[in-house]
Amino acid sequence: METTENTLREQIANLQEQLHRQEKMASLGMLSAGIAHEIQNPLNFVINFSKMSAKLTDDLVQLIDDCAEQLDQDDRADLEDIAADLKENMEKIQEHGERAISIIRGILLHSRGKAGEKLPTDVGKLVHEYVWLSYHAMRAGDKTFNISIHEDIQEGMPLLMVVPQDLSRAVLNVMNNACYTVKERAAKEGAEYTPTISIKVALEGGTHLHITITDNGMGMSQEIQQKIFENFFTTKPIGQGTGLGMSITRDIVTRQHQGQLLMASEPNVGTTFTFIIPVKTVK
Repeated sequence: METTENTLREQIANLQEQLHRQEKMASLGMLSAGIAHEIQNPLNFVINFSKMSAKLTDDLVQLIDDCAEQLDQDDRADLEDIAADLKENMEKIQEHGERAISIIRGILLHSRGKAGEKLPTDVGKLVHEYVWLSYHAMRAGDKTFNISIHEDIQEGMPLLMVVPQDLSRAVLNVMNNACYTVKERAAKEGAEYTPTISIKVALEGGTHLHITITDNGMGMSQEIQQKIFENFFTTKPIGQGTGLGMSITRDIVTRQHQGQLLMASEPNVGTTFTFIIPVKTVK
């Protein structure tokens, strides 16, 4: 009887912790959307002025050419080198500014989507961004963390109707686990081991989205594989995992997207998760 009461108390405590985390995540989502919106305007100025500066650099090069006969040869060469460097710098500012804008637009798109609402989505870009978001988040906590990431993302995929804020969460959950397990194996095996995560995204037959994330981490025993999708089950130390990530991921793939979530794992070899999602394309 006492054991049953203790178990019930633990379940209640876990549910309270889950609700608390969900409330924090909702607040964080609203805050992120607000920050993204505020950052977008100054970024637009950065991009626009970099374009204008690149045009002025072109004008400067033309002016140097027009005045070539009045300039010392060495001075002209120096001016041309400076102008070339300025133009290259402006192009880099524009490129990375536009990438930042793209990420911000994705955040705003995801935050504006209604619960369960499917939106036209560039899934290849979404997966790429959240794979690297997971990696950089792990690096932020441990500067020594480094892995080899191999991406095979089908080019020219049309926009697909998915729930972007939820699909990105599923990708992030699996990628976080992959990062954790390769880090764990790296600590165990040392320099001879190369932590590697491979990602493949493809539209099969024009009707089914396949997202595959493979790691060469610790792998899982049959016992752990049978429990991996249970609520509150985690192999991570206390404080590093809620035991909800894979349960939520399965719900996103199978219930919200009416798809399949496949898993294959072998101890000391690695783990592969595959999302197979029926999708409609947007022409």
